[in-house]
Amino acid sequence: MTFDEFNLTPELQDAISWMGFRDATPIQEKAIPPITEGRDLIACAQTGTGKTAAFLLPVLDFQARRRTTETNTLILVPTRELAIQIDQQIQGLAYTLDIHSIAIYGGGDGSDWGQQKTALTKGADIIVATPGKLISHLSQGYVRFDHIEHLILDEADRMLDIGFYEDIMKIISFLPKKRQTLMFSATMPPKIRSFAKQILFNPVEIALEMSKPAEGVLQAAYLVYENQKTPLINSLIREKPEYNSILVFSSTKRKVNDIVRGLKSKAYLTEGISSDLEQKEREEILLRFKSRQTRILVATDVLSRGIDIKDINLVVNYDVPGDAEDYVHRVGRTARAETTGVALTLVNEADMPKMHRIEKLIGYEVYKAPLPEQLGPGPEWKLRTSTPRDFLRKKKGGFRGTKNANTGNLPK
Repeated sequence: MTFDEFNLTPELQDAISWMGFRDATPIQEKAIPPITEGRDLIACAQTGTGKTAAFLLPVLDFQARRRTTETNTLILVPTRELAIQIDQQIQGLAYTLDIHSIAIYGGGDGSDWGQQKTALTKGADIIVATPGKLISHLSQGYVRFDHIEHLILDEADRMLDIGFYEDIMKIISFLPKKRQTLMFSATMPPKIRSFAKQILFNPVEIALEMSKPAEGVLQAAYLVYENQKTPLINSLIREKPEYNSILVFSSTKRKVNDIVRGLKSKAYLTEGISSDLEQKEREEILLRFKSRQTRILVATDVLSRGIDIKDINLVVNYDVPGDAEDYVHRVGRTARAETTGVALTLVNEADMPKMHRIEKLIGYEVYKAPLPEQLGPGPEWKLRTSTPRDFLRKKKGGFRGTKNANTGNLPK
């Protein structure tokens, strides 16, 4: 289905064409029509499927056809990075529509408080906010949300995971009861369904296949001892100059700097990012990574959801994530929008049960690739062992680059 078939305003169609979009993704195809009809909606789709445009396009179309001077749409998100990203997408899509938005989030030096207050009192068309920071403004008494017609909760499961339930319910108490509410989530645990029943009215339900990495992600795991991890990454990328965008995930903030030091090279820039950094520093580091000035970015799970960085060639799980769902979100940073990419996971002896839980979640075993000879042997897989032939049978379409993976090298 093409975007032309949604009958969006000509200005919005021009913006979509200018950004290079033509065909709608499955979540966009299923979500845009009921949103346009004014229905409440709960949608579950994995990361990288185009959820943001699925709710932005119909809301922007609504505002373009019915201009108001009040804040019309409130979007709640779990992190400042996601708030900034959505705000940037709004600015790109609404460039010719005279629709204004602002991102409300914490973590700065306080100098942006006045700008946020002005937008909240004078009425930016769309507010994108983290719950905690918005509550700070609401408690001052000057925020008026009497004309909100669209409430959107993006990454709703993540917001509940990090304890925003009470804040969200307090924010909702400031909104009109008659409104359209849209909830987007990467997972659908019982707590999300219970939450949806509280705030949605007769919603349309959309559930695309979830908890599976995108088809374009080539996955493999290496069984390693802890001291083999950094030498392995250096070995894998040394002969791959075409891999110019590499994202390495650490499960703890403490290890980020150690990993950065181990991967530093005179030939390219390696940087680390975590919630310990000031917001301005994080934005500058992300900008360098997006513009390919930085080849390797080491990050905590602050980047595993919601950050849209195009054309990441390689994602490395330096540590196996403790939550199996986080594996899907991490590897979803590559192979976005029907492209291809590589995701490698380094599994030490203690993390083998975690890797096994991930395989149970995604429904197949991840191929265990042999280590390069110069690193010596790693530990043996202590659970069920998969062979390349097993992997090829279970992975639809085969394993692109299996021959190279068997030699311990990255696929060409």
